[in-house]
Amino acid sequence: MDGVFQVAYLVGLTVGAFIRGWYGIKYRQNRAAIYRQEGFVVGLLASLWGVAILVPLAHMLTPALDFEDYKLPLAAGWAGVAVFAVCLWLLWRSHVALGANFSSTVEVKQRHVLVTHGVYQHMRHPMYAAHLLWGIAQALLVHNWIAGPVSLAVFVPLYFLRVPREERMMLQQFGSEYRSYMNRTGQVSPRFW
Repeated sequence: MDGVFQVAYLVGLTVGAFIRGWYGIKYRQNRAAIYRQEGFVVGLLASLWGVAILVPLAHMLTPALDFEDYKLPLAAGWAGVAVFAVCLWLLWRSHVALGANFSSTVEVKQRHVLVTHGVYQHMRHPMYAAHLLWGIAQALLVHNWIAGPVSLAVFVPLYFLRVPREERMMLQQFGSEYRSYMNRTGQVSPRFW
């Protein structure tokens, strides 16, 4: 059954790449950034996500990491499929809600508006939530102690590096409107009360 779950991972990887690519091209912005807080983080981010994707692929295509394989109950693999499905839905809905406000870097562009509808109604960072779910799904689908959790190992430090910068930028740009939004929403989990 490991092969079935690896195929599920590859399908999810392909769908996730399509979502990012489609919306990246569709909303490629020529507008100048009026506020940017990235620097070296962009290169680091691209490199680390590259590792998070290439390591599982290397594991599936070569025997190099086979010594770190583990077995999980069948139910864990199916749970991974379900988590990945939720992840991809959340990634898609995040891009739909952001529309032309989407940017792969931490920046505010001309005519940028604060998005508080759709999946952003209850959480401020649904894309980060999708990446967290991706990491969990990967660990459940790719049964290897290196290739399975590598996305989580990459995501967690990047989350703590980027989110504070992003929230400071949004506070600087949108002020009390963003502070009010922060008070009524969760970061990567919905706040319904």
